[in-house]
Amino acid sequence: MLTGAAVLLGVSAGQAQAAEVAYATKCVPPSGIGLPDVNGTTKVEITAPATAKVGDTVDVVWKFTQAASKNPDIIDLPANSVQPSGTLKAAGAQTADIAMQGPRENPAIPKGGAMTLSDMKGTLKLTAAGQVTLTPDAYVVNALSTDTKCAPTEAVQPAATITVTAGAGGSGSGSGSPSTSPDPSQSQSQSPSASASATPSTSPSASETGDGGQTDFTGKVVDIPYTCQSPIGEKKATSPIQINAKKNGGSYDLTAQFKKSVMDSPIDIPAGKVKPTMQIVLGGADSGSVKVEGPLNSAPIPQNEPIEIPDLTGVYKPGATGESTLSPGVLTIEAMGTTTTCTPDSTAVSLTLNTAEQASGASGGSGSSSSSGGSAATGGGLAETGSGDHGTLKALGLVAGTAILLGGAVFTFMPRRRAS
Repeated sequence: MLTGAAVLLGVSAGQAQAAEVAYATKCVPPSGIGLPDVNGTTKVEITAPATAKVGDTVDVVWKFTQAASKNPDIIDLPANSVQPSGTLKAAGAQTADIAMQGPRENPAIPKGGAMTLSDMKGTLKLTAAGQVTLTPDAYVVNALSTDTKCAPTEAVQPAATITVTAGAGGSGSGSGSPSTSPDPSQSQSQSPSASASATPSTSPSASETGDGGQTDFTGKVVDIPYTCQSPIGEKKATSPIQINAKKNGGSYDLTAQFKKSVMDSPIDIPAGKVKPTMQIVLGGADSGSVKVEGPLNSAPIPQNEPIEIPDLTGVYKPGATGESTLSPGVLTIEAMGTTTTCTPDSTAVSLTLNTAEQASGASGGSGSSSSSGGSAATGGGLAETGSGDHGTLKALGLVAGTAILLGGAVFTFMPRRRAS
């Protein structure tokens, strides 16, 4: 099919007709993710009635027979993660922008595979007698809550024509006023909120200068801004974190809690596909860091339902005697086969402990405690976050899953308040 060519099929009176056009298209991924624009060819088949009467509301179908680009070689695109929307131009006896939208339905698309987009549908109320042409225009591909915008780079030929006759009581006179479908939205953007509430809980600090037989230590909630880096982009958000400890012999069992670290799932996520790990940074008398981790999600998470970061646990074996501080460190989230690493923009101490040095403890700035905390990672565990992460390392307590675009991929973050 030549670019711009149109073929009309089945144009007998009153029957639906199917027509296809092909046109040069430029698709623009969201800014800030480092991917270039995609230039390709879109092939579209438009189906509409061949004839109708003034006053009729007709159904129109936009079928993609070829998208402008393939899925990039970054990550496999899960099933039912892509939704198209766009605009179909009506001209001639009547002018209108017809809002079109398809369901979020697609097969799993491998890296480098052809994009498969669902059929878009819309309606047009006919207001004037004569020939009404239908021409595809710009469209948007929403993939895992992020939009890629595509638009023609050449004049597009009409893909279908409706012959409209005067209906009973109709004037038959031409009208230039547009008539759109009930939903005029062109882009069904599902862009997530970029940050959580910055107001921390005001629980008191549990700084201890002497144990006095105490075994449970409650940290204060610290609210910190973070920068999260995905494989090809970054996102900023804020999350409060609380670190608690329970003395166990000479060591401490640690629990890191994320008070508002709830995110919406952009897709249906099966059980066992989300895994968080964080480094708790040591300061004061001690140095290094201790890894804490949470379990894999035990149940499937439906699309648009909240994802809650579970409590992260590990063991801290002190490497020094004196007042040692514990602060949130780098958080790593592995979701659907892709890893995001989050580093805070500023730091705060959640818990201070009066520690006693233990053999093979954490002191010495090795970057991780030699304790067993975090050493029992399950299969498919997280990648290491890097070397020598010390006092400048912080964490994000909320991250959403991977967002894959037509022409790009990026993580999105959807902070929400944890239900009381």
